[in-house]
Amino acid sequence: MAKKRPIKPSGADRSAPSTRPPLDRMMRIHQEIQAGKYPNGPALARVLEVSGKSIQRDLEFMRDRMELPLAYDQLKKGYYYTEEVSAFPTLQITEGELFALLVAEKALQQYRGTNFERPLVSAFKKMASSLPDTVSLNLADWEQTISFRTTAEPILNLEIFDLLGKAAGACKQLKIQYRKPGKKVSEERVVDPYHLANINGEWFLFAYDHLRRDLRTFAPARIVSAEHTGKKFTRPEKFSLEKRLRDSFGVHSGQSEQKVVIRFDEFSADYIREKRWHPSQQLKELPSGGAELTMKLSSLIEVQRWILGWGGHAQAIEPPELIESVKTAVTALAKSLE
Repeated sequence: MAKKRPIKPSGADRSAPSTRPPLDRMMRIHQEIQAGKYPNGPALARVLEVSGKSIQRDLEFMRDRMELPLAYDQLKKGYYYTEEVSAFPTLQITEGELFALLVAEKALQQYRGTNFERPLVSAFKKMASSLPDTVSLNLADWEQTISFRTTAEPILNLEIFDLLGKAAGACKQLKIQYRKPGKKVSEERVVDPYHLANINGEWFLFAYDHLRRDLRTFAPARIVSAEHTGKKFTRPEKFSLEKRLRDSFGVHSGQSEQKVVIRFDEFSADYIREKRWHPSQQLKELPSGGAELTMKLSSLIEVQRWILGWGGHAQAIEPPELIESVKTAVTALAKSLE
């Protein structure tokens, strides 16, 4: 009878999530063992192009975490299973985790029509096919009780959108034809795409514009064409989308910070209380039942549109520039209805 020796411990902290090896590598090891090839550490390391230590951690994970009957045959100098293994335990998941996944899948609605849709749906299908049979959550019930919906789906050129995403990831410079709002003719720009972000359901490209010599925000839907220039760029270490948008009410940011005060009547105040509209916000209750919202913003463009959207239930109090811009917009609207 072949002698067995235990797998040597690597000394790694098995409680740390960072020690878990890639799943596809372990599946390959499983296939080699199931085929009766009696693979050993050095051979697996060569085939999978990783270090021997990585293989050792893989084997320990398979034995200790996945509870596979793994042993070493000293005569054949390789690993084998001491008993039959019907299937590789690819995914262990609790009912709570499955519910969270279902909610996440519902949130994919915002990616419909983008190049992210297909790979994300594919990933969820793979996870679903790997679930253990013991999970008893009734997905049909949750299907009827949870959903995500958007009122306006962005129209994107998927080829251009895909190019933007890949160029940002690979730090490749692009030459684009960009059409500004209200303009019929597009302009040529050479940009270094730093980041592609979905903000409040809309996509934006944050890129260094070589013509303007500054960071600019572009709407992918208005990019008529895009192509590589053949050059690469280095994304500045100081670039941070979070810092750039910290004082904005959406995607527009300015150079100076301003105190913005908006007063809401009793009808609209309840809606304001239900959300956190900005990290800097302070909410003051008014005797009338209304509320006064104070924020620190660097741009007034988007907050002006927001005030107008409340249809008279919101009043700009500060700064004077905001008050004037709202009045001008209201006057223009009234004239258009005459």
